[in-house]
Amino acid sequence: MGSGLEPDQEAMLYSNESTPNMSTTDSNLCNNLQCYMVLSEPEKKAIGPICFLAGPVTFLENILVLVVIASSATLRRRPSYLFISSLALADTFASCFFTISFLDFHLYSKGDIANIYLFKLGGVTMAFTGSVGSLLLTALDRYLCFYQASNYKVLLTRTRAKLAIVLLWCVTIIISFLPLMGWRCKTRLDPPCSRLFPFVDHHYLAFWTGLQLVVLFLITVAYALILWKANRHEAAMGVPKLGRQSIKGQTRMRMDIHLARTFSLILLILAVCWLPVLSIMMVDVMVTLEKIQQRIFAFCSTLCLVNSCVNPLLYALRCRELRGELLALFRCCRENTLGKTHSRRNENNSGKKNKDQTVSDSNPDTISESVENQQNSIQML
Repeated sequence: MGSGLEPDQEAMLYSNESTPNMSTTDSNLCNNLQCYMVLSEPEKKAIGPICFLAGPVTFLENILVLVVIASSATLRRRPSYLFISSLALADTFASCFFTISFLDFHLYSKGDIANIYLFKLGGVTMAFTGSVGSLLLTALDRYLCFYQASNYKVLLTRTRAKLAIVLLWCVTIIISFLPLMGWRCKTRLDPPCSRLFPFVDHHYLAFWTGLQLVVLFLITVAYALILWKANRHEAAMGVPKLGRQSIKGQTRMRMDIHLARTFSLILLILAVCWLPVLSIMMVDVMVTLEKIQQRIFAFCSTLCLVNSCVNPLLYALRCRELRGELLALFRCCRENTLGKTHSRRNENNSGKKNKDQTVSDSNPDTISESVENQQNSIQML
């Protein structure tokens, strides 16, 4: 697919990449990628460590969540953890695509042709769109758990959860790569092109930004309804009850209050990380941005990566079952390591044994014996 530019126009675009100033006398027009590389050297030194630190940390956190869920048959069967897996996958993509693209463009001033740049941008858009979409699925899952507790397992089966995730990612991929498929600027980099992203049409930017605002609004509504119900439980705390009903009601109320605090924190982090970026995008659709606004956007965009770094802590590692599976996984790895070490010691101490006997005393038998001993001790208890 072509870049949508005439040959002489595209040649003019890349012939001016080394020029620090705009190649036109009209400040509203932009004919080279230097108009988008707005960070100064001190700003690059300030924003670089954020990406270098948050990128790998985000990747490791989300990979750990995916490994724990994939290794547990119990967690894989539950729709809630399928949605958390989708969120972790999207945030893993974000840690890779955003970090590489941001560093290449803003810190190393690497200019690509239109198709390559739009492919990279599509990867970033796919990651963040999938992340916000997975947050919506998680919010709807918790809404159903609160308001349809008796019918929850009937309404949200594992098959329906998988279909929802597949549909989410199909829609996400299509929307994210629309600029690469042709919805882009037809003129150089002038209006109606965005001043935040090269080759991106204002209409597409308005469409994507509006879609994210709608999704964030639905997430807010879902959690607000949950908070409202939790507050009702808290208000009913003083109503006297008798026997088991009182104990059960107080336990449920404490759980609701704990979840309410978690959801309040989730909404606060969503607002801090996403509203600045989406607000500047909407302003870019309506007016021509100045360089100071472009610089602010570059810094604010790193908050989206921070959100992907925080998501595993909020949605995954706060879950008691997932923490239990994580500890069990670490314990299993430790036992395997100790078993191998014990096997090597036995081999070193058995110098009089022949090669066949050494093979028979290797690690698998040692692990089997340790498992049998553990089972016997459990039976004795």
